[in-house]
Amino acid sequence: MMKSILLASSMLALLCLSGCKLVKTESADQASADPIAELVAESFDAKLVPALTGKAVDFTTLRDALASGLDGAGSRFGLKVGGAGGGWNFVVKGQAMVVAENRASKAAVAEIDMDGDGKADATLQLGPVVKGTALRDATALFDFSTFRDQIEYARLGRALNDRAVSKLPSADVPLKGKSIQFLGAVVIRSVSEKPLITPVSIEVVP
Repeated sequence: MMKSILLASSMLALLCLSGCKLVKTESADQASADPIAELVAESFDAKLVPALTGKAVDFTTLRDALASGLDGAGSRFGLKVGGAGGGWNFVVKGQAMVVAENRASKAAVAEIDMDGDGKADATLQLGPVVKGTALRDATALFDFSTFRDQIEYARLGRALNDRAVSKLPSADVPLKGKSIQFLGAVVIRSVSEKPLITPVSIEVVP
């Protein structure tokens, strides 16, 4: 009887082992490493901001070019990704007056007047929620083919937005009524839309 019990126990153990898959465990350092976070930390200030600075076109210059057609302005100043429906990505800079500011929403924004008529010509995203991936797509620094999949590429876009927002004036620094200088990126799909700019810097002009 004892032999039968031992034999049955041995067979059960073998069956359990055959149904399990041994998975190699990662070390604590490997598990905590985030390649997207590391990429943003290494490239944002060292590569992306200089690339944006060097490529930036004055907003008023871009607006004049857009009056003659989006594709013409895009071929001169922009970068297109994502096929025909992807829109043109531009890097823009300029000086403007903040005519309105909404900090109540998590997707906080500032409305800016570029030509002195008192009306908003564009919107600056202040975050913490930021729409779009213009910072990722406005330069050739981040090639989709070098990423594992679309999910990882999307994570990069969000991480760049988060890093940009962290460098902007905080909510306790009101911008309405102040003159500012800005640098950022925007995707434009139609000449009739108001540009929604993701800034990497906003400086109040004394």
